[in-house]
Amino acid sequence: MPKLKIPKSSPAIDMTPMVDLAFLLVTFFMLAASFRPSEPVTVNTPSSISDKVIPENMIMVTVSEDGKVYFNLTGAEARKEALTNMMGLYKVSLSEEQVEKFSLMSTFGCSMKELPSYIDLPGDNRKEFVTKGIPLDSLDNQLKSWISYSNLAALNSGQTAYNEAKRKGLSPVANDFKPKFVVRADGKALYKKAEEVIDVFQELNLNNLNFVTSSEINPNN
Repeated sequence: MPKLKIPKSSPAIDMTPMVDLAFLLVTFFMLAASFRPSEPVTVNTPSSISDKVIPENMIMVTVSEDGKVYFNLTGAEARKEALTNMMGLYKVSLSEEQVEKFSLMSTFGCSMKELPSYIDLPGDNRKEFVTKGIPLDSLDNQLKSWISYSNLAALNSGQTAYNEAKRKGLSPVANDFKPKFVVRADGKALYKKAEEVIDVFQELNLNNLNFVTSSEINPNN
C-alpha cells in the first residue's frame, strides 16, 4: 500500500499578539511620561567627577554665559505659594490662569514687571523673550526675594509630603523632604556673577549649596 505523503509547508508565525503588545507598551509610556518644559537658556556646565544627581525638591539658580540670572523651583504648589508672595511684595497682578501656567513652567529669567508678558508667551517663544535676567543688584534684589519665598514654600510643601508619608505608615526621613539649593553656571560665565549668586544664598543663611557640572570619568578609577 503506497504511503501518503503530507505536503511540507513553511511554519507561519502569527505576529499579531506581539504587535498588539508593542502598541500597548508604546501607548502606556506616552501616557505615563511627563514632558519636561523647554528651558529658556542653554548652559554648558564645567565638568567634574562627582556622581551626585540633581535633587527633585530643589531651588536652582542658573547663570548663563552672558551673565544673566535664571531661577527655578520644583513643585507646582510651592511655585504658586512663592509667586503669590512675590506678587504681593512687588505689586504685580496675575490672573488665576497665569498663576496656573507659571506653576507648570520650569526655569525663567525675567523681572516681576516682565513676568506677566513672559507667562503669556507660548512655550517655544519664551526663548526669544528679551530680558536682562532676574535682577540681583543692591537696589532691586529680586533674586533674594525669590529664593527666600521659595525656600518657605518648599519647606511647607515638603512638610505636607512628609506628613502624608507618615500617615501612610511609611518611615520617611525629614531631611529628604527639605529643599536642596543648586547653582548651575555656564563654564564661560564670569566668576563674579556666580559669586554674586552665592552671596545671595549666604545672606539668607542658606550655605549648603550644590553645583551642577557635566559628568567626567574619574581618572582614579
